[in-house]
Amino acid sequence: MQNIGETDCCIVGSGPAGAVLALLLARQGVGVTLLEAHGDFNRQFRGDTIHPSTLELMEQLGLRDGLLRIPHTRHETLTLRTPRGVRPYLDFRGLHTAYPYVLRLPQPRFLEFVTAEASRYPGFRLVMSARVEALLEDDGPIRGVGYRGPGGWHKMRANLVVGADGRFSRVRELARLPSTKAAQPIDILWFQLPSRPGDPVTDGGLHVGAGGINFIRNRGQFWQIACLLPKGAYQRVRAAGLEAVRGAVAATIPWLDDRTSLLTSWSQTSLLVVESSRALQWHRPGLLLIGDAAHVMSPVGGVGINLAIQDAVAASNLLGSRLRQGTVRSPDLGAVQRRREWPTRLIQALQDLFLQHVLGDRVAASSQAWVGRAAEQVPFLRAVRTRLFAFGGFWPERVLE
Repeated sequence: MQNIGETDCCIVGSGPAGAVLALLLARQGVGVTLLEAHGDFNRQFRGDTIHPSTLELMEQLGLRDGLLRIPHTRHETLTLRTPRGVRPYLDFRGLHTAYPYVLRLPQPRFLEFVTAEASRYPGFRLVMSARVEALLEDDGPIRGVGYRGPGGWHKMRANLVVGADGRFSRVRELARLPSTKAAQPIDILWFQLPSRPGDPVTDGGLHVGAGGINFIRNRGQFWQIACLLPKGAYQRVRAAGLEAVRGAVAATIPWLDDRTSLLTSWSQTSLLVVESSRALQWHRPGLLLIGDAAHVMSPVGGVGINLAIQDAVAASNLLGSRLRQGTVRSPDLGAVQRRREWPTRLIQALQDLFLQHVLGDRVAASSQAWVGRAAEQVPFLRAVRTRLFAFGGFWPERVLE
């Protein structure tokens, strides 16, 4: 069975970038169809950090109070703990904003909140379990997508297709838009351990010690833990067994020693292959990439969601009226990339410098670690990093009413 639909804008991927762009366009009266490959939003180990610029956006849209009713925690700093002491590597307290902190809020609840708000507008449609497998091309320009979803094979014709389908973007692959990748010296092994009464009051952050480098964050009833592994070392870690992982965590974060025994199976873990990349070109006639589809960020600072949402705001501002008129042109799409590419590149560079500093001499690939260490000694660079991470650029994108 083949069904054919039409929309002004077809957004592929209902992550933060796709969901927020769909909401912003629907508010402008643009017909939007949002396609999500999964049947729900519940995936483990997704980013959960909401930065000041997103909080300012929610306030501008009149959605702040509803967002803050979702259970969350607030963090004014993210800390780095080493044998030499403790200090914040991101300190939001000095920012000139009503929200000098980040929220940790489960991403599935955030996506449900945003798409529920979008559903109030008549031009919005969300299709779950819709897996895009083809782009509809018309003598060059892209005019829609083909996807498998409820009821079989479907075609969705659109004046613009937006690929917001994450770091493994199928849309980017189908559009044959090449990426440039920066070498990253680590991968990350994620897992969870339960929280207990009497645990330290901490914003979470990086712990560097005899057991290696671990990142923790408080998810309420449990701690989410990331073990930073040398690139390509996962199979060696598997061969050493979970006992080695448990021992490394206990050596670095001793107060977790009383529960590391609860990590009993590799099925409790998830491996993130860390990369930092950018599409060389974010667009083709009839198609635009945003968020992780356009630029994959390293996990440093949890800034990926923030960058994705800032892309969505810029795309809405630059393309909304064009989409209503059906007159989106390639220069309009190029304007989105020009506006968002340089903040992205600068943030990726600062992420790399900080990672070099943290790794020091632990990982052979960090042969220029001295650059990162030197950068950490310059207060101006640390302040620039915090501002860029907080706002997705020197100044946050604001919705043009």
